[in-house]
Amino acid sequence: MGRRAAPHLTRSTPPPRLRRTGVLAACATTLVTAAALLTAPASAAPASVAPAAACGEGSYQAEATLSGSTWTARRGTGVVYTGTDMRAAMQAAVSSLTAGRTSKERVVVRGSGSISAGSRVSLPSYTVLDVCGTINVTGSGTGDQAPVYARGVQDIEVQHLNVTGAPLYGIFMRNVTNVVLGQIDMRLSAGLGVRIDNRGDTSQWTRNVRIDNVYVSGASSHAVETYGVDGITIGTVTARSVGESGLLLNQTINATVTKVDADGAGTGTGYAAFRMANRNGRIGSSYATNVRVGEVVARGGGRGVFCVSESGGATIDRVTLSNTGNNAILIENCYNVNLAAQSGSVTGGGEIRLAARSEFPNNSDITVQNLTVTNSVIRESPCGTNTTFRNNTLVNSTQSIC
Repeated sequence: MGRRAAPHLTRSTPPPRLRRTGVLAACATTLVTAAALLTAPASAAPASVAPAAACGEGSYQAEATLSGSTWTARRGTGVVYTGTDMRAAMQAAVSSLTAGRTSKERVVVRGSGSISAGSRVSLPSYTVLDVCGTINVTGSGTGDQAPVYARGVQDIEVQHLNVTGAPLYGIFMRNVTNVVLGQIDMRLSAGLGVRIDNRGDTSQWTRNVRIDNVYVSGASSHAVETYGVDGITIGTVTARSVGESGLLLNQTINATVTKVDADGAGTGTGYAAFRMANRNGRIGSSYATNVRVGEVVARGGGRGVFCVSESGGATIDRVTLSNTGNNAILIENCYNVNLAAQSGSVTGGGEIRLAARSEFPNNSDITVQNLTVTNSVIRESPCGTNTTFRNNTLVNSTQSIC
């Protein structure tokens, strides 16, 4: 069962399981729900990563270079492609690497050009791609096309990548293992930024993924989306004016995220700066904490934080959410979620809501704490199991909790 403290204007420490049901507490200035604090969890930040080298630095085995309007791909001193097609040059350079290799070989792309939305550059196993230029995606396509594509492979890296235009996906990777995405910048007019999943063979997880830094603007869908991933470490996802979520984790476990920074993500929709869905965080049939997020920032857009469809096992250390058009926070049919474990603020926008749909079990083991809530509402309906509201400060805000 949940709990809430009596409405005092100064700090108080209520008994551990104090409850009041169906109460609406209105506060014009400040209401503090409890003084007791949880011990702060271990930092959600992943292990530090060495600063990225400048694009194109270091040794490589093949390259594709633009001179005037002509692309030339080389492996050592041998020319493997010459012509005006950027995609063909990149693929030729990749294909010139040692066949059947069991250690990584690197391709550097020097120059900018266009690639059709209906085509892709496919990366085989043990390939490192470093694009020092911009790929502009033009035209239309269908399916899982992407300027950078990988499926059923292992040990691949994309060190630098800039994408503009309207790809179906900027990066698409399916049923892959041991993946590193370094510095990724996508300034799009449509499409989805980065998609990593296991939907080709759902009996196998995509495993061991690292994403250092992704910036996505203008996508019509998500900035970054995962589905069916076991083991992912994400540095920063920056989303600007994307049509859906900044970071969406579907059925993803053992995830560590340093920061999601979203401005205008999912405006006019139910998507969120940070969303967990489709049993995200569920290992077997339980929800031990395995999704750890350092910080979520949301300005405007749809929702700030959204947990739905039997997801959970998550701790979010810090939140700063302001003026979201939909719920600032919506936790719906989720289990073992610790929100604002260290600190947080919600200003304006939609309410903080704990809700449930009838097709899934109700919320359980949800903690909402350490928030300063200004010009908003906290509401729990229906009542969850073992819900805790603690150390929340209401400024010109109300709450109706169980």
